[in-house]
Order: sequence, then structure tokens, then C-alpha cells
Amino acid sequence: MSYTQELVGSVGWLTLDRPAAMNSLNRELATGLTAQLNAWRDDDAVRVVVLTGNGRAFCAGADLIEAAEAPQPGKREFLELIVEFFDTLRAFPKPVIAAVNGLALAGGLEVVLACDLVLAAQSARLGDAHSNFGVFPGAGGAAILPRKVPVNVARYLLFTGDAMSAADLKQYGLVNEVMADAELKPRAQALADRLAKKSPLVLARMKRVANEAADKTAADALRHELLELRNHQRSYDVQEGLRAFAEKREPQFKGC
Repeated sequence: MSYTQELVGSVGWLTLDRPAAMNSLNRELATGLTAQLNAWRDDDAVRVVVLTGNGRAFCAGADLIEAAEAPQPGKREFLELIVEFFDTLRAFPKPVIAAVNGLALAGGLEVVLACDLVLAAQSARLGDAHSNFGVFPGAGGAAILPRKVPVNVARYLLFTGDAMSAADLKQYGLVNEVMADAELKPRAQALADRLAKKSPLVLARMKRVANEAADKTAADALRHELLELRNHQRSYDVQEGLRAFAEKREPQFKGC
């Protein structure tokens, strides 16, 4: 299998496991990750997902050998499978943490862009390498990167194909935390454990509003937020949170 999955407490770990190919996305990996995310989306035992890679790369993008193959009758196109994976990842309702262990290039950077929080090892380097091979990005490199970092930084990454250190990209806001390589997985687990104790319902609603806010006017975004608030007021979780506050105890959220 080209990836491994593990449930640690309420945290689902997805580890890209094609180290010899720098964890590049091929048909098998894209299909497997999509299926696993779909399964965990409806699994109440999984409250947070962490994505990471095995070896010296987080993900080096799409497997260009498979991408260059001619379409075969009766077989889904490579691009279709990649698009389905990214659509599933971006629409995933639960928090997703990218634990960037090494190189995140081209489609690998786009995987990072589709995650909610980004933790990175000190040795990690991230960049959009599409221009190095005359390949056009299709999962957010040109469309989403300028929304995550200053436009001139995005253009530099896009045009040059160079990679930048995790520390440099932290100062531009793409990376949340940078740590020693050996501390990456423990830190990702600790952060995910904290999020798993929150109300799954409130996190999903916050994520939905935050994701859609950039495409709306401030007034429309506020209306969306108020609508979600009114719906949330009828939930078990908000009542449990208020009871726990009054009783000075830790709330036990159910996600409903």
C-alpha cells in the first residue's frame, strides 16, 4: 500500500509511504487517500486528521510518469483522480494538520495549502516546482498560494520554482510552527489531541465559515456566521459547554 493509516486516540494519521518516489501522488495513492478521508469523514471515532510523509519528503507532487501516460479506455484519467483527492481534502469537515517532515513541492505544496494547520520540521522546505518542468498547477498553486502568503512571495515561488525553508514561510504565515525534526510527530499528536477535545460540531461550523469568508463581502460573511450561530444554539454541544463552565469541569462533547 502506498500509504499507512493509524488511529491514535481520536486522531487519524495518514502517512504517505512511497519514500523511493518522494511520496509523489500516483493513482494508487490518490485513490487510497480519497477513500480513507471519506471513511473517516463519517467516523465519529476520528475527530482530527494528521497528514505526513515517510522518508525525506512530505510529498514531491504528482507522479509525472503516470501523469504523462495516455488515457486508457475504461480507466479514469489520472488528473480526475488527483482532482477528486484535493476536492475531498479541502471539503473535509474535520481539522486537518499537515506535519511536513521534509520536501513539499508542487502538488505536495498544494496538499499543504489544502490543510487547516501546518507544522513543519526545521529541515522541511516548501515550494511550487511546477515551472521547473513546464507543468501548470491544478490544485491551488496559482489560485490559492497568493491567498496564503504575500502576492510577491507567491509569484517568486511560482515563477522560480525554488523552495523556501519552513522558517521563512512561517514568517509569511503559511506555516504555523517550526520545530526540531524529532519533535514533529509528538507535537502534531499533542496539538491534534487538544483539538479532538473540542466540540466537533463547532469546529466543523467554524471551518466552513472561515473557508468561505474569503469569497464573500464582510457583510455576507457575518450573515453566514450568524446563521451558523443560530443553528448551533440548538445543539447539545453548546449546552454541554455552558453546563461544564458553570460546574467547573471539562466538557464532554458529542458533536451534535
